[in-house]
Amino acid sequence: MTRVYFATDVHGSERVWRKWLSVPSFHKADILILAGDLTGKAIAPIVKKSDGSAICNVFGRDWRLKTDSEIRGMEERIRSYGYYPYVCTVEEFRELEHDEKKVDALLKQLMVKRIEDWLSLLIEKVDLRKTRVVVMPGNDDETVIDSAIRSYEDSGVIYPLDKVTNLLYDFEMISLDYSNPTPWKTPRECSEDELEKKIRDLFSRVSSYAKTICNFHCPPANTKLDLAPKLDKNLKPVTTLTGSRVMAHVGSEAVRKTIREYQPMIGLHGHIHESFASDKIGKTPVLNPGSEYTEGILRGFIAEFSESGVDKYWKVEG
Repeated sequence: MTRVYFATDVHGSERVWRKWLSVPSFHKADILILAGDLTGKAIAPIVKKSDGSAICNVFGRDWRLKTDSEIRGMEERIRSYGYYPYVCTVEEFRELEHDEKKVDALLKQLMVKRIEDWLSLLIEKVDLRKTRVVVMPGNDDETVIDSAIRSYEDSGVIYPLDKVTNLLYDFEMISLDYSNPTPWKTPRECSEDELEKKIRDLFSRVSSYAKTICNFHCPPANTKLDLAPKLDKNLKPVTTLTGSRVMAHVGSEAVRKTIREYQPMIGLHGHIHESFASDKIGKTPVLNPGSEYTEGILRGFIAEFSESGVDKYWKVEG
């Protein structure tokens, strides 16, 4: 029996990443998969003043940091939440404040640096001779991080995009980072028609559909995996008269259509944080561990495989 631990959507949270690194020892996993979205969404400047103190505005309030120890503590807290702390002078802050291109370039630089730091920590903490590790970007991730991940392939990290990966036994895994269109116009999204073409191309490369693991970041439409808050024209959640959120199916029709047609062994998905769930499309089980990265919670699915296929799967979080 081989145990696979699948997680997704850490969005830059260092606390969640460190928890993920402990999975091989804690859950006795043989294979570790983290399949997008890896990066955070914002920079949190920590502005140092001439007297050595600093100020920052994060987590909905202003902070006054009097010592280097307090500054380091805030940096750690920001990293745990998924943002990128950036210690700078007042002059540097003012320059960035008025130059969107410099902010964008800095954010990408910090994204790459964190991915490199994380993968170095992975190599330090996880014995890659015993545990196979897959790391993949998702629709929210800028393409600048891909080369950083690929640079660790010689160390044993598996970058699974644009290839068929023999994951375990004679089972093959195909992987896709793209999603159907979102309101946020993320770096890796496309039309349903384009998504279907990408998926069919991947299926054309495998030896057996029934022995294929689909690692598609976007979940299939109209399942338990793709329920997210419905948004109004201002991208605000729609609520009922009692204040509860109205949910809507936002997954991909192309993913659903192709899984129903090809009936692969299992579908591993993410993208929709609120849908920590499993479902079936025909005979194919599909899983989404969801995400609660802002709370520092690691959510995942464990799936156990025998030589004949998927034996069982279950949710875990902590």
